[in-house]
Amino acid sequence: MTSSTEMSPPEERPPRIVERVEPPSRLRAIVQLLRLPNLFTAVADVAMGFLFTHAEAQPWPPLALLLATSCCLYLAGMVLNDLFDREIDAVERPGRPIPSGRISASFARRLGFALLAAGVAAGVLASVVTREGRSAAIAVTLAATIVFYNRVLKHTPLGPVAMGACRMLNVLLGMSAAFDGWRAIHYIVAAGMGVYIAGVTWFARTEAGESHRGMLAAALAVILSGVGLLAAFPRWAAPDLPQVSWPSYALRAGDRWHLFWGMMAVLIGWRALRAIIDPLPVNVQGAVKHCLISLILLDAAVCLGVRGPLYGMAIVLLVLPTMALGRWSYST
Repeated sequence: MTSSTEMSPPEERPPRIVERVEPPSRLRAIVQLLRLPNLFTAVADVAMGFLFTHAEAQPWPPLALLLATSCCLYLAGMVLNDLFDREIDAVERPGRPIPSGRISASFARRLGFALLAAGVAAGVLASVVTREGRSAAIAVTLAATIVFYNRVLKHTPLGPVAMGACRMLNVLLGMSAAFDGWRAIHYIVAAGMGVYIAGVTWFARTEAGESHRGMLAAALAVILSGVGLLAAFPRWAAPDLPQVSWPSYALRAGDRWHLFWGMMAVLIGWRALRAIIDPLPVNVQGAVKHCLISLILLDAAVCLGVRGPLYGMAIVLLVLPTMALGRWSYST
């Protein structure tokens, strides 16, 4: 006689679910290494600089070469930043591509210096096309400043100054294809962007840990000083200024021009003020990201003062890819 145990059907076990672990995306790691969302701020600088010295986005070959120069040098700076900071990032930001092992230091070194060489080559080619040596000179100077900042100056008191100099040179790169020489107004606009970025860099110095309110407040004052320089650039419209750079739209706006820039300062400063009140890393990082995106708006506003709303809005549109990529990859 068969027992009931032997007669019972075998126990049914639920099917084993094997979780599929996706390998880390190398493409995403490279995007994070390059901090790709911020690239469009460099594009906005060069576009504004070019339009400041040209009535339209023509001739296109020099503009394309200057944009290529700026993009390559900017991306090189991002890669070298992580390469030289990999030991610090291993402690403070272990998820970054190099300390996490997703990107090797040797690959980052090759990529960074290859981008640096490509940027200088594009700048030299721009000088050949325009028969003007300024583009090549600025490309070489900017490349040297990028390396010097990342290798030597970044963690010194001169770090923010060097970063501001890089941004100033990037704006002058866009202006380097001008048919005439530069005047004070050109240097004021470039310096305004440089001072702004020096303040943002200072603000971001301790974004990985709790920041000091006094330091953040001083950095915000520098940021707003840069905005003030940009707002005041029409005052340098001297009689010998080439007509192509005359800020006619800004001068016609009168008091509305200063009201407009006051609103810009409020829009930029409110997020930084929140970080000063509560200086947690998440608030400081959010303020820095907000200031970086606002760079595009500053470029657009300067372009508006010289070229009017059409080209100003064209530069504003660069915010869209910046924000879209920012959802996929962090920018600070």
